[in-house]
Amino acid sequence: MKFIVSSTQLLKQIQILGGVINANNTLPILDNFLFEFEDKNLKISASDLETTMSTTIEVEADESGIIAIPAKLLLDTLKTFPEQPLTFTVEDNNTIEISSNSGKYALAYADGEEFPIAATLDSPSSTTLKGDILAVAISKTIFASGNDDLRPVMSGVFFQFSPESLTFVATDAHKLVKYVRNDVHANDVAEFIMPKKPLNLLKNILNGSENDVTIEFNDTNAKFTFDNISLICRLIDGKYPNYEAVIPKDNPNKLTLDRSSFLNSVRRVSIFSSKSTHQIRLKMAGTELKISAEDIDFSNKADERLICSYEGDDMQIGFNSRFLLEMLNNLDSNDIQLEMSLPNRAGILTPIDGLEKGEFITMLVMPVMIGN
Repeated sequence: MKFIVSSTQLLKQIQILGGVINANNTLPILDNFLFEFEDKNLKISASDLETTMSTTIEVEADESGIIAIPAKLLLDTLKTFPEQPLTFTVEDNNTIEISSNSGKYALAYADGEEFPIAATLDSPSSTTLKGDILAVAISKTIFASGNDDLRPVMSGVFFQFSPESLTFVATDAHKLVKYVRNDVHANDVAEFIMPKKPLNLLKNILNGSENDVTIEFNDTNAKFTFDNISLICRLIDGKYPNYEAVIPKDNPNKLTLDRSSFLNSVRRVSIFSSKSTHQIRLKMAGTELKISAEDIDFSNKADERLICSYEGDDMQIGFNSRFLLEMLNNLDSNDIQLEMSLPNRAGILTPIDGLEKGEFITMLVMPVMIGN
């Protein structure tokens, strides 16, 4: 069996798939790319059992077949070639020979039949949206998801689809992000929890993409199809917590200020905060916001003042600066609003500008108790 393919085209496709492969696989076959030939199509797949990603390219092949080629060896080899046609010849002695303009390289291949078969979705629900909308929804939420193995449902992003809107939610119980698009709709009401790894892969591939992505899903798996790529992954099993119940509805104290000034102040002042709590204090009075931090163990302290617009009673509230910085870094607006009710209730951070029509972001951060 023999096929000819462009070196850069093949490299580009397998670099996308390479993100699926784990550094330490339980099954040795998962260290390989699966190559399947049929007519003039070459389908290449990578899997970690939970997630399988495939791509299809056109090649000149003389027959159909299926083999598994070592992923790292193939990637490292292709990275060194300038653009040129490469000829792959499958030999009888379980090796595949690559012929380039400058030489020949032989590597051992494995039996493609050993490769795990990707899940198939029986009578799935589906919806379609632009690639960049999905990439933005993932990047705006995934940072807020948790890493607690004891609470796996909170280690992913919650997808909520309805005929009115698409909603994406992530939380780790300290911070929560709700991202809504009411300019995109699904045919049916549905919800499922997507794990982080396939979401990060999708985010990187789809960033800035104007092409449509079709999302198909059932109770156990989801499939994303776009361009010549398909990604199938197992969903996180379990019921997502009732996130609406933790978002405070009545927040009379409203702080409005410049996002980058606030971000830089929090970043500076947090350097002087306690290394165990990362606590900073916000004290609002009139048109002034005082940001302060203190590390009693090392006698470090910092104070800054910012001009702001504030409606409500004078108040003081404490936050973990790391959570606040993550949220401010993941907003693109010039101005933000922080809504609060009491020092022991969550603060709600929202962008005032910089959003597209039909796009809504709500970020919630839990306070930390301030000692006297």
